[in-house]
Amino acid sequence: MVKRLASYGSGMQPTQVMVIGFASVIFIGALLLNLPISSKEGESIGFLNALFTATSAVCVTGLIVVDTASYWSIFGQVVIIMLIQVGGLGFMTVTTMFALITGKKINLKERLLIQESLNQMDLSGIVRLARYVLMMTFAIEGTGAFLLSLVFIPQFGLARGIWYSIFHSISAFCNAGFDLMGTVSGPFTSITSYYNNPIIVITIAMLIVLGGLGFPVILNIIREKRYSKFSLHTKVVIFTTITLIFIGTILIFAVEYARPETIGNLSMKDKILAAFFQSVTARTAGFSTVDLTKLRESTIFIMIILMFIGASPASTGGGIKTTTLATLMLSVKSVILGKTDIEIYGRRIGESTVRKSMGIFVVAISVVVLGTLMISITQPHFTLTASAFEVASAFATVGLSIGGSPTLTPIGKLLIIMFMFMGRVGSLTIFMAFMSGGNKKIQPIRYPEGRLMVG
Repeated sequence: MVKRLASYGSGMQPTQVMVIGFASVIFIGALLLNLPISSKEGESIGFLNALFTATSAVCVTGLIVVDTASYWSIFGQVVIIMLIQVGGLGFMTVTTMFALITGKKINLKERLLIQESLNQMDLSGIVRLARYVLMMTFAIEGTGAFLLSLVFIPQFGLARGIWYSIFHSISAFCNAGFDLMGTVSGPFTSITSYYNNPIIVITIAMLIVLGGLGFPVILNIIREKRYSKFSLHTKVVIFTTITLIFIGTILIFAVEYARPETIGNLSMKDKILAAFFQSVTARTAGFSTVDLTKLRESTIFIMIILMFIGASPASTGGGIKTTTLATLMLSVKSVILGKTDIEIYGRRIGESTVRKSMGIFVVAISVVVLGTLMISITQPHFTLTASAFEVASAFATVGLSIGGSPTLTPIGKLLIIMFMFMGRVGSLTIFMAFMSGGNKKIQPIRYPEGRLMVG
């Protein structure tokens, strides 16, 4: 049987292995979380709820049906954080880590899988990149855990403080949004009790940003150190990320400035800190320092847009990605200026990149729109805004919620599970894996060009 499974796997395309691999990790995680030992009360949570939690962890989303700290035992919490780590790194990167530890040689098939997992264009140095990804991840998470421990150890004691620091550092860097504050400030409160603590807020925000930049970008920054020497991809990611965080902070600050239910009664420093954090966390993280249910609808709309855009390629975040947005905006700019080429930083963006960006955007907006309709129909207690927020949060693997994920019906949970999976693996990846077989078809014959009026 093992030989048959191996021979079947060897004939699959990398995209198919990616989809099946993530699904397998989720299924194993669901089985573990469904065990009575995973809950504090020693009872099974039920397979659907276990599947929902495992999917949310592996897809680094953060949507939950039970409070993480209040319901799950230490065993359950360890399973969740391990699923988050595997999901954030990608299961092929984790597999590479064990291969490097055991001295196993990585063959061409595995290199292709790593290439697909890290969203790279070629195989050159792919194993070395995977090694750097692991080293960077553990270094950043370790630094984040140390900074968080400066607050958590004095508050909770040594053992619990260290566990809280490690858990939240991994969850933040992997853009997961799971937290253990349910027994501290109340179930489903996230880190709202630390809204005015700069060490916690800024550390978690920086971990989110670093996780969302993408591993190739971090590596390029470490190697080159000067902005002028950065690659085109790194420059576009940094510029777009900073722009989105700045615009999001300004808009949220302006809309919520005088609202006492959110940031209206805070000091100026705390208002800026809260607005900045909500702008950062909406980019696929899932933490919050204010009660999201009390935000204005205009703020919710701003956060839906930020969630939809998401993080950057080869990162731990979801969304359509910053480079996709940049490509589309540059395409519009070239049309307005009447230019044939799409240019930025003295370089030309290829036609294939533009086509892929258009495909990603159209598929993503279609999924969110249809998903919103499906949730609003199947969950009558959700408003249209809450439905759109929940779907965008799931598809962009963010983890924020205003409708209340625990109140979802079984159909609603299955829908959100599907959206989380599509958001993490990638809609185009899934379609390519099982519709086109992952093969790029070369067209030997081209039809004559036709005229089509648009606009």
